[in-house]
Amino acid sequence: MNDLSNSDPAARSAALCERVLYEVKRVVVGQDAFLERVLIALIAQGHLLVEGVPGLAKTLTVKTLAEAIGGAFRRIQFTPDLVPADLVGTRMYNQKTGDFSTTLGPVFTNLLLADEINRAPAKVQSALLEVMQERQVTIAGETHRVPRPFVVMATQNPIETEGTYALPEAQVDRFMMKVLVGYPSADEEFVIVERATGAAEAIAQAATLAELIELERECRAVYVDPAFVRYAVRLVAATRDPASVGLPELRRYITLGASPRGSISLIEGARALALMRGRRYVLGEDVAALVNDVLRHRLTLSYEAMSEGLTADALLAKLTARLTLPREALKSAEEAAAREGARDGSLVQAA
Repeated sequence: MNDLSNSDPAARSAALCERVLYEVKRVVVGQDAFLERVLIALIAQGHLLVEGVPGLAKTLTVKTLAEAIGGAFRRIQFTPDLVPADLVGTRMYNQKTGDFSTTLGPVFTNLLLADEINRAPAKVQSALLEVMQERQVTIAGETHRVPRPFVVMATQNPIETEGTYALPEAQVDRFMMKVLVGYPSADEEFVIVERATGAAEAIAQAATLAELIELERECRAVYVDPAFVRYAVRLVAATRDPASVGLPELRRYITLGASPRGSISLIEGARALALMRGRRYVLGEDVAALVNDVLRHRLTLSYEAMSEGLTADALLAKLTARLTLPREALKSAEEAAAREGARDGSLVQAA
């Protein structure tokens, strides 16, 4: 492990992320984009919705990441007979003492895997709403906070729909990103088989929970040029009103556009990605890399779009093609203030 005690904070943050990813990749083969998104969600204090067929190492990824950061990991298999108390906990009566005690559920962990979340009814899905948004659970009028960091990663199978319950829009919107996980390449699958049939790889702890919490604080301090915020707001607004960017013909394909959480998540995710890349400021490439993952699940497509085989990604591609992503980026608030001061000075001289 390299000594980065004398390096700049950006380099230390990037090195820490690299160490965590290195340990996870010793077990998980391929899925680089997926692994990066999981770490982005962890740093940006978001949640992840993952869609992919069974057997693509979704559970293994989260479990291995928990080992790499020294955190607690819980997995909940969602089934139709699940009840909310199975997730958040409940009050238990002790016959010997005559008192009630609170038993906390599996959501009290650092990394929670909600496996096949769409197989449980709405009342169970809604039990996650408070803990995902507020990082707390209320049981019998008493509030209990979940530990930090806290990330919910929910999976759903895109193939089987029999016996499933579609996630309500209110819950879907609380996921920072939706990641599509595909099959590995032939070379990657060869390595997967070798590792799965060989000796188990020991995972070393590459970071501590305290370091992850510090990364969360550093993420909020990453500077974002206001031009990128305006871009995110315009893009999200265009999903609600495509005519605003000159694409009125797309209106019939989108029943419901993205909420303000979409623009917030896009900026927060870009901050985390910039931090992972060793920067204290966001570039256009950070924003562009996350557009589909942040917005695809926030678009409700019409029956006409589905009948024509259009996807949310295809519609987002049309919208982003009409919006110009700023190429130059201010790197600090001081630089922004200096530019604003120079602009005001030029206006005074012109007057």
